[in-house]
Amino acid sequence: MKVLILGVNGFIGHHLTARILKETDWKIYGMDLSAERLGKLADHPRFDFVEGDISINKEWIEYHIKKADVILPLVAIATPKVYVERPLSVFELDFEENLRIVRQVHRYGKRIVFPSTSEVYGMCGDKEFDEENSPLVLGPIAKERWIYSCCKQMLDRVIWAYGRQGLAFTLFRPFNWIGPRLDSIETAKEGSSRVVTQFIADLYLGKPIQVVDGGEQRRCFTYVDDGIAGLMKVLANKNGCANGGIFNIGNPANDHSVRELAEMLRELYAKHPRNRGKKVPPIIEVNSKQFYGEGYQDIQTRTPSIRRAKEILGWEPKVSMKTALKKTLDAFLAEADASRAGK
Repeated sequence: MKVLILGVNGFIGHHLTARILKETDWKIYGMDLSAERLGKLADHPRFDFVEGDISINKEWIEYHIKKADVILPLVAIATPKVYVERPLSVFELDFEENLRIVRQVHRYGKRIVFPSTSEVYGMCGDKEFDEENSPLVLGPIAKERWIYSCCKQMLDRVIWAYGRQGLAFTLFRPFNWIGPRLDSIETAKEGSSRVVTQFIADLYLGKPIQVVDGGEQRRCFTYVDDGIAGLMKVLANKNGCANGGIFNIGNPANDHSVRELAEMLRELYAKHPRNRGKKVPPIIEVNSKQFYGEGYQDIQTRTPSIRRAKEILGWEPKVSMKTALKKTLDAFLAEADASRAGK
């Protein structure tokens, strides 16, 4: 099988590439702005990497859509601070650029595996979010944070509609995947990283951990190895089991509030060999308007039903919250120390 991965150097992309090259005989074509996370993988004989931008290198992408069997367009802006500060950038990249790719996949009769998001459920009131029945509830127009969710939901609907016209597709919805190389110390400094690495960076830099609006919002955190295992089953598509399906890929057992997340990371950091005996920064509360701006609105719960993934894909997560956080923390600290040592 030949797989085209756009955004191959990203968090999901580089972990998926490593798993494919290790466990299968599949060929990978990959594009991204750099190969920093890929390391030696970029030289693998079954991996053709090109440094490029999906909004610029359009001919290369179309050519490789024709060559590939499966296309994964993983390029997207996926950080709430950017949704609020640059909503049009989110729309242009997350929706417009990906729509062109969806149309080309349909035109050339290929299969698309599209990364939807847990955020499409928005402020859904269901205890567990079900792919087939839960309502997708977004906030008011003036709250720009919803533009990401809206872009992803619209593409889900477009892909589903193309499926009526013969497009082979699967939609998968990651629920807060975490793990090594989720973000770098540099992106965390900019305030553009995801919550886990933002908290770790605050600890590393000796800054207070800032929990927004008390940190009562709850999330289900999924270790990346578990997530990739589910995605591999989607790609393998044994007996066509994933065709036309939508799958939540998350870990309901790792359901914690953001404040609990901060407390767990703070405890792990205090026990880390590089930090024993040193003072650990405190946890403080900040207002969401102060932290994100007027256009922010939060989601209080985000718990997936993974019934479909279990029954249809034969997948379920295995990694506990404590193990997932420890592995993420250890990798981030080692990378940050190495980065500083190299300067």
